[in-house]
Amino acid sequence: MQVNAQVAFNDFFTDKTLRFDFMLAGNSTKTDVFPVGMKEEPFWGGSLINLVDRFNYGNFKYEVFDLTSGQLIFSKGFCTLYQEWQSTSEAKTINRSFYEVATFPFPKNKVKFVLSIRGRDGIFTTLYETPVDPEDYFIRKDKPVQADVTKICGEADPHKALDLAVIAEGYTKAEMGKFRDDVKKMSEYLFNAAPFNEYRDKINIYAIEAVSAESGTDVPGEHIYVNTALNTSYYTFDVDRYLTTQDIKSVNDYAAVAPHDQIIVLINSPRYGGGGVYNYYTSSTIDHKFSPQVIVHEFGHAFVGLGDEYYSGEVAYEEFYPLNVEPWEPNITTLVDFDSKWKSMIPKDIPVPTPNDIKFKDITGLFEGGGYSPKGIYRPALDCRMKTNEAKGFCEVCRKAISGMLKFYTE
Repeated sequence: MQVNAQVAFNDFFTDKTLRFDFMLAGNSTKTDVFPVGMKEEPFWGGSLINLVDRFNYGNFKYEVFDLTSGQLIFSKGFCTLYQEWQSTSEAKTINRSFYEVATFPFPKNKVKFVLSIRGRDGIFTTLYETPVDPEDYFIRKDKPVQADVTKICGEADPHKALDLAVIAEGYTKAEMGKFRDDVKKMSEYLFNAAPFNEYRDKINIYAIEAVSAESGTDVPGEHIYVNTALNTSYYTFDVDRYLTTQDIKSVNDYAAVAPHDQIIVLINSPRYGGGGVYNYYTSSTIDHKFSPQVIVHEFGHAFVGLGDEYYSGEVAYEEFYPLNVEPWEPNITTLVDFDSKWKSMIPKDIPVPTPNDIKFKDITGLFEGGGYSPKGIYRPALDCRMKTNEAKGFCEVCRKAISGMLKFYTE
């Protein structure tokens, strides 16, 4: 974890959001950035203290510098579906573009916005930079979309809380009562998972009623297509259970009606499926028997940047993690820099590597297999919510990472 000096919010920002929309476009080896536009949004839900990222997570990051002094005044790491697509076989043969959104507190003075990408070697390089003048009349100030908002739980100051914007997807106007009840169910799934249960009084959850013309979601592999507010779909990258949306513009348009740190797209379907992308969004259905586990697992990706600890099952990625580079995710390692991970948390009498044996089921160790690879990538526990639906919950290492992120948002 990086430690950076934090800045005084009121010296540089006002209590609202500047949204910078752009496109990422390219293929498996090349990425270009195309700016789309900027917009003022009414709420800043983030901390007024922790403005500079401590974690160095994500495959991308954006930084905001005061233009006069050059001081770094805001930064945030994130991932996107674009970067996942880059690791698929399709990206070797064609180019694609993905809509993206970056948000930060609205600056008082001119700033420089810098967008960087993490290479396969783990090192960030600058992709794009531009000055931003808060007085620019091309920063749109149109009103947010019309959507009813209900606070489901939480009374904390948004600047000292984790604020979750839960957006309805595949719910018609007549189904909004079900949606609000579903958000209550989803909230309990989260609060039943340690360590989120310890922060219940510091988490605000908003239900945002994005009305769809039809119920459900697209299932292209079965020729099912429905008209929904956020255009979610199964078969992302041709993986049947991977349920996401590339309509990031609409997702963020709806999220803007409430203060938020994280976005959850709650999908009105009884099927199994979902997705989670770091500082992007969480998506999940609500009516499957494994929905409680899926929601918590995917939120682990989106909120904390936890990596998948499984190494079997269908994925679209090819060589997602280079074995000669330490992954940035806190719960997997290639041993390139294991000292920076959970090495100190392993009891002295536990063998390293740790056998995948049931007798080590409640022990923090070094178990081979994770990050979609059975060899060369290691995880901290025999089982964990980031590995299977059958796990009791998050392992000790994941719980520690979650607690660190919760403190960052709630200080």
